Amino acid sequence: MQKTLATGTIIALALALSACGKPAAEQPAGNDASGPAPVPSASMAAADGKPAAFAQCAACHSVEAGKNGVGPSLAGVFGRKAGAVPGFAYSDANKNSGLTFDEQTLDTYLTNPMKMVPGTKMTYAGMGNAADRKALIDYLKTLK
Repeated sequence: MQKTLATGTIIALALALSACGKPAAEQPAGNDASGPAPVPSASMAAADGKPAAFAQCAACHSVEAGKNGVGPSLAGVFGRKAGAVPGFAYSDANKNSGLTFDEQTLDTYLTNPMKMVPGTKMTYAGMGNAADRKALIDYLKTLK
């Protein structure tokens, strides 16, 4: 039973991490019939109001207050100090970063979290597309 549970946990974690996606610079850019189909801009909002770029976040983060996943809940993230969600085991690097998540900080952080906070547990490679980051940040502002 424990071996099955451990295997299931490993598979779930692998799937969650694979959902993080590639940086925009590595995404196919083909626009002709011979190449891959163009990648739609993640800034386009889904019917539920979430920008498509949020799918990368949803693999690890909840938007429900008090519901942490692999990453902390994103409810109330805008204006919050880094490392401040109760019950989430942050890295010391994140807890001691002194960051407060405003527009500029989120834009820089989402571009390359590991560069902005060396030692963070967030292994996300970053979101290269500025329009996608803006759409994501605008959505994060609405989460209370």
